[in-house]
Amino acid sequence: MPSKNAKLPTIAILLFPGVKLLDVTGPLQVFADARRDGEPAYHTALVSLTGGTISTDASIALPTAPLDTLVFYQSLDTLIVAGGRGVFEVAACAAHQETLTKQSKVVRRLASVCIGAFVLAAGGYFDGRSATTHWAYCEKLKKMHPAIDVRPDAIFVKDGSIWSSAGVSTGIDMALAMVESDLGAEEALRLARSLVLYIKRPGGQEQFSAPLAAQVEGAGTLGPVLAHIRTNVSKRLDTVQLANLAGMSKRTFARRFQDEVGDSPGRYVERVRVDVACEAFNSGESSVKWVAQIAGFGSEERMRRAFQRNKGIAPSEYRDRFFG
Repeated sequence: MPSKNAKLPTIAILLFPGVKLLDVTGPLQVFADARRDGEPAYHTALVSLTGGTISTDASIALPTAPLDTLVFYQSLDTLIVAGGRGVFEVAACAAHQETLTKQSKVVRRLASVCIGAFVLAAGGYFDGRSATTHWAYCEKLKKMHPAIDVRPDAIFVKDGSIWSSAGVSTGIDMALAMVESDLGAEEALRLARSLVLYIKRPGGQEQFSAPLAAQVEGAGTLGPVLAHIRTNVSKRLDTVQLANLAGMSKRTFARRFQDEVGDSPGRYVERVRVDVACEAFNSGESSVKWVAQIAGFGSEERMRRAFQRNKGIAPSEYRDRFFG
């Protein structure tokens, strides 16, 4: 399957049955849209062990070329292993690993998206290096491969020529970083603006928002309290007040909150306020002072400290990164 773009560096993404669609299409879109002097900067290819149509987790079938196709030895620059159902079978598959070994000697970069990290880990590519994967699988990666320095809160990790990204959408962050490395910050910023993305997403996997985390864990008996926090975020929200709303003593409420939400009431309120502030910045608000008020921080300094704890950056830096 020769390419009309044979002279361009090829970015190939490895698929397998049950692969997660966004692991594939997210990075693929970034590389497909990248330009050098107004022309396509890369040739993109979807590959699998034997080629043919691969069914994704979203029941959408994608055509692939065989991973071992000779044409890729001539222009293959970057090989990205996607994640999804079936990844552990791929990791244990001798044929996959043998072909990856051949390709790893040719490519400039080897990378994984989400739990695709387990495929590269099984091949020993991360040994003695830092890497990341989806937050829910970091501990498993550590236990299965103790030679890896697993970074659970990283959006993506570059260690030499080996890259890895965290859960699903972070494959896009990693792809943007690769484009920045190859083509410069200006092109990466153009792509980020075009796709309405961060050029560099602030913070780490702890950006998993407070309200969403509570939904995932199950709001349980505290659903009304969590809703009250979200809708009254600009007002005073102390533990005694929230305990009264829940009809519990302060001590019982704090214990129940920790059990059901996985955080203290004060810490949760702070995280919700940070989320609200981020939403305000993302919607176009530029005044740090005003956002501090509507998010319930009361002062810019209190908001700055909260952002540093939760995002690792100042509010003004978050705002500037979003708008480039």
